[in-house]
Amino acid sequence: MTSRSRSIHLALHIHRDAAAMAERTAHLFAGYCEEAVAERGLFTVALSGGHSPIPLFRLLAGRDWAERLPWEKIYIYWVDERCVGPDHADSNYGMVRRELLSQVSATHYYRMKGEEAPERAARVYEDMLRDHFKLGPGEIPRFDFILLGMGGDGHTGSLFAGSPGLLEKKRLVIDQYVPERKAARLALTLPVLNNARCCLFFVNGEEKHEMLAKALDLLAKPSLPAQMVRPTFGDLIWIVDEQAALGGTGVR
Repeated sequence: MTSRSRSIHLALHIHRDAAAMAERTAHLFAGYCEEAVAERGLFTVALSGGHSPIPLFRLLAGRDWAERLPWEKIYIYWVDERCVGPDHADSNYGMVRRELLSQVSATHYYRMKGEEAPERAARVYEDMLRDHFKLGPGEIPRFDFILLGMGGDGHTGSLFAGSPGLLEKKRLVIDQYVPERKAARLALTLPVLNNARCCLFFVNGEEKHEMLAKALDLLAKPSLPAQMVRPTFGDLIWIVDEQAALGGTGVR
């Protein structure tokens, strides 16, 4: 029995600062959007929260990018969410709403309802994905573009090292308690992330240098959640700053 070959299309872009990172990411975002709309009539995106992507969202909300992108054809979903209400300071949706959605003409966006019981919220979001992507039994949604970050411990999208969620093969969305954060989270599963046409990591900060080096080692057996994101038939792009790439050896 022969195994199916697999290739990972990896690209690494190193930039001086977050502004340059955001500019490169915006151009990539627009390129994938143009291709998706031309081929399928819409562009499906899953966004992450945290502080790292804020410069990107602010750039996209600016006049040049806000008017350039076909927001009416962009369908926005979330990679993960904290189990809080949409107006809470920790809400991933709330951050994206403040920095981006409130300033552009996007009309198709679908948040994870962190204020509801986690198990129910995960099931409802999964059912919605199955409906929106018109999935049959056992099928997995294929997002055009997934934006991810990476913590200093190597976690991504509320998937932490040792988390039972890393072993999930059938579910699209899970709820889990994260001991490191003493809080519950909702998250897309690895099968969903790895079925995307493009996963793009946006990572900055010297404190992430060590984990970044591990995550980029595609020949090693994956041990970090971020390292486990390896799109089966898609692109894997890392946009990082010099401090994350070079650590303490970078030129100041």
